[in-house]
Amino acid sequence: MRSLGAVLPLFLLPIIIFGQTFNLPEGQKYEKVKFELINNLMVIPITVNGTELSFIFDSGVSNPILFNLSDKDSVQINDVTEIEIRGLGHNAPLKALSSKGNTFRLKKIENSSQSLYIVLDKSMNFSSTFGIPIHGIIGYQLFRDFVVDINYARRTIKFYDPEFYKRRERSTSQRLPLSVIKKKPYVDSNLFLKDAENLSVKLLVDTGSSDAIWLFEDDTISIPEKSYTDFLGKGLNGDIFGKRTKVEGIKIGRFILEDAKAAFPDIKAMNSITNFGSRNGSIGGEVLKRFNIVFDYGQNSISFRKNRNYDDPFQYNLSGIDLEHNGMRYIAETIAEPKGVVLSDKNGFGNVQLLFDERTRLSLAPEIVVSGIRAGSPAARAGLREGDVILAVNGKDVKRYELQEIFGILNEKEGKRIRLLIERYNSALTFTFVLKNMLK
Repeated sequence: MRSLGAVLPLFLLPIIIFGQTFNLPEGQKYEKVKFELINNLMVIPITVNGTELSFIFDSGVSNPILFNLSDKDSVQINDVTEIEIRGLGHNAPLKALSSKGNTFRLKKIENSSQSLYIVLDKSMNFSSTFGIPIHGIIGYQLFRDFVVDINYARRTIKFYDPEFYKRRERSTSQRLPLSVIKKKPYVDSNLFLKDAENLSVKLLVDTGSSDAIWLFEDDTISIPEKSYTDFLGKGLNGDIFGKRTKVEGIKIGRFILEDAKAAFPDIKAMNSITNFGSRNGSIGGEVLKRFNIVFDYGQNSISFRKNRNYDDPFQYNLSGIDLEHNGMRYIAETIAEPKGVVLSDKNGFGNVQLLFDERTRLSLAPEIVVSGIRAGSPAARAGLREGDVILAVNGKDVKRYELQEIFGILNEKEGKRIRLLIERYNSALTFTFVLKNMLK
């Protein structure tokens, strides 16, 4: 989760759960919820047993998962047993807790008998990458129980009671068949590669991946010649690496995205999946945010309508730096306070000399740390190291920015010169480098 290509791919051991449904109050047709879009991922507020938490809304996750509850004084969890869960990454299965009979609320939407997982491993903390507390992931149950209308442009979701939902056919949108297999949604698309045009592919529609497209290499899909090894994201069982590249295009219905950003994960990181079946990869948030999307699991359909983000360029890590928020720290600031004036003209104020006292005050500022550097990248060649603390970007103090804004500056435009002031072993150092697209 340390980079713009961060993902949250999760493949959990199945748990059979009956009798759990989310419901609206009787007669209410829908509930409208605002979300934060951070790193291409939707973050929504959900109250669990009376405690408000922040969840990533993830169509690729089967059951709700809680982690990183350290900032909460207490969270009540009911009917707990110990289990093991698996996810993407190379590490061993994680010890976790399974809990039943919990009350989940999303505004007026409620489920009074929700099961969930709790991961107690402290390394499972995505908050440092987002810059805000993230406590969990939720997906399938909400997609199952409602028609889910996601407006990425306005950053709102409407959860419709299927009984009251009226489909609106628009000339600007297209409805496609949706396959829901083992609680996950798939759509058929077409892939354009240099040596193999118009390949039919089945892709997971994954709102919990901030990347654009993930593809699995096989006899028909091969990694393009222009590619480089990169950190792709963090799964439940560790970091995921693979090849970063781009494809000639991806076609979803009649919509075609040319020169689309893509990644081929290291197949070893997929050790929790024994059989991909007919699946060829996934579509993530960097593609999905270009559309307003309606998921209708009950009718096995999905609708796409392009929005104002449609023509945005794909974002690459041009600097080669991965960053994370490492909490807050005190910094010393020198301030000047007026202590009086000296007037050179007793009869007027034409010439005034102000006298100041210089004082030092402590203030809180975010600690933004270099969590990783891609080998051969502009930042690596300039001499930056993992563990460096970013103090200023192009002359402006980092406390003026949110973490995602710093990512944006560091990867804004190829050829842009970046100047970083960093702290290393209590010394301030300055580094400069020029952003470069590794695929050109």
